[in-house]
Amino acid sequence: MTRSPAAASVQKVADGVYAYVQPDGSWWINNCGFLDAGDHTVVIDTCATEKRTRTMLDKVSETTGSLITQVVNTHHHGDHTNGNYLATDAVVIGHRKTRELVLATGINHFDGVFTGSDWGHLEARPPEVVFDDRLTLYAGDLTVELIHPGYAAHTTNDVMVWLPEQRVLFSGDLVFNGGTPFTVMGSVAGSRAVLDVIRELEPAVIVPGHGPVCDLGRLAPIDAYLAFVQRLAEQGKESGLTPLEQAKATDLGEFAAMSEQERLPANLRRAYAELDGLAWGADLDLGPAIFDMVTFNGAPIRCFS
Repeated sequence: MTRSPAAASVQKVADGVYAYVQPDGSWWINNCGFLDAGDHTVVIDTCATEKRTRTMLDKVSETTGSLITQVVNTHHHGDHTNGNYLATDAVVIGHRKTRELVLATGINHFDGVFTGSDWGHLEARPPEVVFDDRLTLYAGDLTVELIHPGYAAHTTNDVMVWLPEQRVLFSGDLVFNGGTPFTVMGSVAGSRAVLDVIRELEPAVIVPGHGPVCDLGRLAPIDAYLAFVQRLAEQGKESGLTPLEQAKATDLGEFAAMSEQERLPANLRRAYAELDGLAWGADLDLGPAIFDMVTFNGAPIRCFS
């Protein structure tokens, strides 16, 4: 499968509502979205690299023919925010913590962790309009509800982009379709809890942060994996194993088909910490988690961004 920007596709999921899907959805290859408001366009997330973001913005402009005036970020990770600066006519909207974290971390390539990336020229640009819990945005006839679940899940600053009339949800990385969930910067328990929030919305269409467009049926295997991680953490702690040792000893079984399996020891680090009483979303040293992922993988992690 080609993983170049040209492989991305625009998928109309409702009137005026589009998913921008980038295969294969692995590390740093995210999905975006956009809303055609008639006289302007709203974009949901940008991309990890200069080239991917420019390609996405060009495709958006070709499809709607109108100026991009707002960009909504679903969280602070670079595959969703690195390209913000290229939307020069737009206001960037996001959670308050998204702004804080983009300002604090800037552009981070995680040198030595990922290989094969062509980042191009990147400039950090945080949201200029922020909110804490909910914000309603109107894009022409489209009502767009921006919802923070109220706790940490994938990160501390996840935002769901919900179109209640069309019943379309842009979930950000609260949903991975085919990829392994990643909770080290948020919470394993919180990632399970947010699935119930999504179920209560009853979306007909979910545009996940990574992987193909899907529906509510995708939530069950995600929940099962997260429960699996929690059980592994309990067993590992009882056996005196480190998260990495427990990960190496684990037969993934039904979850072996998920991509990015090297996320398991990082997820276990968060699950171990939660068993020790660490609050959802509380700071966890990323260094050991990243080291565990590279060690589990046996080499720097291949990235096609």
